[in-house]
Amino acid sequence: MTSREEAEIQISELDLLSSMFPYEEEFIVTDQVALAELKHYVENESAEMPSSKVQFMLNVKPEVSNASMVEFSMACALPFKYPTVLPEITVRSSLLSRSQQIHLNSDLKTYLMQNCSVTTSTAVQSEDITFTRLWIYSHHIYNKQKRKNIIDWAKELSLSGFCMPGKPGVVCVEGLQSSCEEFWSRVRKLTWKRILIRHREDVSLEGGGHADIQKQRKFSTLEEKCFDAHGARGNHMDLGQLYRFLEEKGCANIFQMYFGVEGH
Repeated sequence: MTSREEAEIQISELDLLSSMFPYEEEFIVTDQVALAELKHYVENESAEMPSSKVQFMLNVKPEVSNASMVEFSMACALPFKYPTVLPEITVRSSLLSRSQQIHLNSDLKTYLMQNCSVTTSTAVQSEDITFTRLWIYSHHIYNKQKRKNIIDWAKELSLSGFCMPGKPGVVCVEGLQSSCEEFWSRVRKLTWKRILIRHREDVSLEGGGHADIQKQRKFSTLEEKCFDAHGARGNHMDLGQLYRFLEEKGCANIFQMYFGVEGH
């Protein structure tokens, strides 16, 4: 399937959704520029590929037996290669706790991968073949909610690594490239004095199967690591212990990238 054929299918499905959900508050295209670029690409053979993917929201109020209306929203992004690859879908509801939403979206992703066999096979080969490790530096990480977000989002996105709170703050996440980029997109939108990606590692995986991905991991899960906090506010970590931790994980070279000196 050519990229223009994929774009035509996306337009057709968006038109169908617009017919199924006619009210403005039900179906909302959140990036009108991306939609305009997609239509222009379909209608003009000389047009370049769109610069951003179409994203939309569905706000639904289904009736549940023996209960009142239940409202939930579904955020969806259509990758450029859709429908050759899976859509990116996230479901939210005010009636669900954060952990319930994480589990729901994890189950939804698993369901799509198991029940969209042709699409899933191509998606793994076309998109999910790059293993990424992001080394993130922050001026400081104190806020308990931010620290919780980092742990929860990593779990939701199947990322491993670690988070060292305090001043400075260090976060490492590793996993599928698309998941790492989604994690970074969420984290950077929070309020920070300073935060940036200090270093990035990308490894192309032929086939991109689960076993190949697991072999690349240096961390089994993502956990918060504190190394003998000290200082007036108890917010400075023992960087010597951090270096030894990185050394154990085969990442000792990262220390100099963060702090400009060799560890010991």
